[in-house]
Amino acid sequence: MSMKLLKKLSEAAGIPGREEALRAIVKEELRPLTDEIYTDSLGNVIAHKKGSGKCKVMIAAHIDEIGFFISHVDEKSGFLRIEPVGGFDARVLMAKRVLVHTESGDLIGAIGARPVHVMSEEERKKPLEVKDLFIDLGLSGDKVKKKVMVGDFVTLRQDFVEMGDHVSGKTLDDRLGVYVMIEAVRRVKKHKADIYAVATTQEEVGLRGAKTSAYAVTPDIGIALDVTIASDVPGTPEQDQVTRLGKGTAIKIKDSSSISHPKLVRRFREIAEKKKIPYQMEILPRGGTDAGALQLNKEGSAAITLSIPTRYVHTVVESAHKADIEASIALLAAFLETAHEADISL
Repeated sequence: MSMKLLKKLSEAAGIPGREEALRAIVKEELRPLTDEIYTDSLGNVIAHKKGSGKCKVMIAAHIDEIGFFISHVDEKSGFLRIEPVGGFDARVLMAKRVLVHTESGDLIGAIGARPVHVMSEEERKKPLEVKDLFIDLGLSGDKVKKKVMVGDFVTLRQDFVEMGDHVSGKTLDDRLGVYVMIEAVRRVKKHKADIYAVATTQEEVGLRGAKTSAYAVTPDIGIALDVTIASDVPGTPEQDQVTRLGKGTAIKIKDSSSISHPKLVRRFREIAEKKKIPYQMEILPRGGTDAGALQLNKEGSAAITLSIPTRYVHTVVESAHKADIEASIALLAAFLETAHEADISL
């Protein structure tokens, strides 16, 4: 299992509504693996691997990452104010480097805030908020106003690394899901189901791309691929860990946006046991995936999420275990080869 593609996906920049760099990568990878590929009006990449036509399976993995838009340019000082696109914990943003993506090229900047040294005791007690932050490009106001405009987008800057048995970097949410989708489609040999591999947009702001693409595909079975919380870290009781790294792919039972189809849960579990693929069961108390949109498409579809356990989600050091990634690819590929046999009646 090569990490070259995952590194490329992780380090690429694409916030909701600005996923063009990711679209190009996904098209390049899926074009030789599928029979037709196109982009819809919301920017979703939809790749179709033809089957017998009796069963349609849609895989959804989102290509957008949380980030920012420039909301204000201070022409005197050169400092930039930002509007978040997706959910951030402001505590993990301080002193991070960013890329400001402008029409004339990318600019490196740093996120800053007022130093605690000059704050009052009351100010120091207040929790840090995104509105307290700004970006410093190291340029004068005159230079900044010539290069940056309101609406330019910003991403966090971080290298992807292999770290022991783990991989770590930014945007594993959800470039890991995209990687698993591509690699599973690559492994599928014989299949009767029509497979639609969809790289969805704007998941981080409301599952938007999954809604429109599922409406077009109208799948019988929908499979969302996403990361899930692995809070198997010091200070977290075992019952609150959700998943643990190195214990296998996670078959989701429920989250905030969907309840997985019980017969799909059973089938994924049975395939994993038959093929000796390590897995764990997942109930996520907060957060959702594209399965919420797949499940509610038109008259509804049988939906499930296959999750990759990940630590430190929505930071630049998101971390996942290589064995769990491999297990996710193996289980998805095995399901796709026999998806036409799945009983989804209720």
